[in-house]
Amino acid sequence: MRRRTLFTAAGTGALAAGAVPAAARADYTTAVNPATTWGVWEGWGTSLCWWGRAFGNRNDLADLMFTRNTVVYNGASLPGLGMNIVRYNAGACSWNSINGETMAVSPNMMRSRQMDGYWLDWNSSDPASSSWNWNVDANQRNLMWKARDRGANLFELFSNSPMWWMCANHNPAGGSDGNADNLQSWNRQQHAVYMATIAKYAHDNWGVDFDYVDPFNEPIANWWTATGTQEGCHFNVSTQSVVIDHLRTELDARGLSWMPITASDESLYDQAVSTWNGLTSSARSKVSKVNVHGYQYEGGRRDSVYSAVRAAGKRLWNSEYGENDGTGLRLARNLNLDFRWLHPTGWCYWQVLDGGGWGLLQADNEAGTLGAVNTKYFVYAQYARHIRPGMTIVDGGEGNTIAAHDNASGKLVIVTTNYGTAQTITYDLSAFGIVPNGTAVRWSTQTNGSERYARYTDTTVTSKRFSRAFPANTVMTFEIEGVRR
Repeated sequence: MRRRTLFTAAGTGALAAGAVPAAARADYTTAVNPATTWGVWEGWGTSLCWWGRAFGNRNDLADLMFTRNTVVYNGASLPGLGMNIVRYNAGACSWNSINGETMAVSPNMMRSRQMDGYWLDWNSSDPASSSWNWNVDANQRNLMWKARDRGANLFELFSNSPMWWMCANHNPAGGSDGNADNLQSWNRQQHAVYMATIAKYAHDNWGVDFDYVDPFNEPIANWWTATGTQEGCHFNVSTQSVVIDHLRTELDARGLSWMPITASDESLYDQAVSTWNGLTSSARSKVSKVNVHGYQYEGGRRDSVYSAVRAAGKRLWNSEYGENDGTGLRLARNLNLDFRWLHPTGWCYWQVLDGGGWGLLQADNEAGTLGAVNTKYFVYAQYARHIRPGMTIVDGGEGNTIAAHDNASGKLVIVTTNYGTAQTITYDLSAFGIVPNGTAVRWSTQTNGSERYARYTDTTVTSKRFSRAFPANTVMTFEIEGVRR
């Protein structure tokens, strides 16, 4: 079973005007505008569970995801994606007995989606006591270290569910009622203790400082039930506020006052707005970054999320996205919508290894087997290998074109998706002060798989303009050097 129900635009909220890209249009010109900017890019990333649990000891996979080297995989040379954001999951499962009480397991939960938790019982909060086991979850931890050693520089600790024994029904997949809190009221602080203790232990023992701690995952959702397929927990918005307050206190008590909190990782854009507005002022003041997931896909008001977060002076990431279109065309469409309307400064894919088209690489995390490279991998490369941390996101001129500029180095990156009809697109760079005549190096991926991140030097920039013919359903990236504002 796949992780998500695929939401469509119908029934998921009104779209921002002009948000959905047209399937076909005449040849056109787009003017890149450096005067309109949407923040400094922080990076690309992924969550390590569940694929980290299955494949955390594989150096080649770590190289593929966390370097931009050329990496041999299944006999083929692939371009490393260069992700720099790592989301590490604090597990919720253990198989011990506490005074005769044990974890309840959903009949639909695969073992590969049960993440080992560190806090075994409620007898002691002392991390040096026998109530804690720091040896579990070795593979995910190993992958985090491999990512760090390859240059990943942003680490986020997050929770899909509190430890099973904190849950009302002892089931880390969810409650009997998906609309009710499954965290026992007397364990709200304990969940904060759990997260803060892991953060402190990582600081002291793992050589990792988490840049953010996130106590929730899609907390307002009602699909976290006792028969679910993965760890999850419903938190009412009022409960989220209480947990956030506790988490700030617990982090501070462990000498981690410098470690920020992020929340709430709601599944849908529209939910993210209502949750943020519903948090207490105390809780909002303790959140440094707002996370939202991209499972409303082409629906929802991304612009409303951006407006709410910008008004509050917080950072904004799309911290999780995934779907089952292995071609990558839907990935490109939703990335473009996010860049155009949501304006995050970080963007994370959920499971880079998974089956059914969900992964960038085909994989079976339960069986521990690896398969083919989806075209989606090469579409992701068009963005992640070129729009790099430290670049400023600028207005690409229209919804299918994303642009990023590094004024210090003079590099301009433009990524365009062309949909159902072949056409020629002209790029007007006249708003920049300096654009040298010369070559725009380009990379191209056709989502039918006929062209996978092919590199060309056949495009000429003259008088601050260049044109390129696009086949249907193609993503191209252009790099132009020496461009100054």
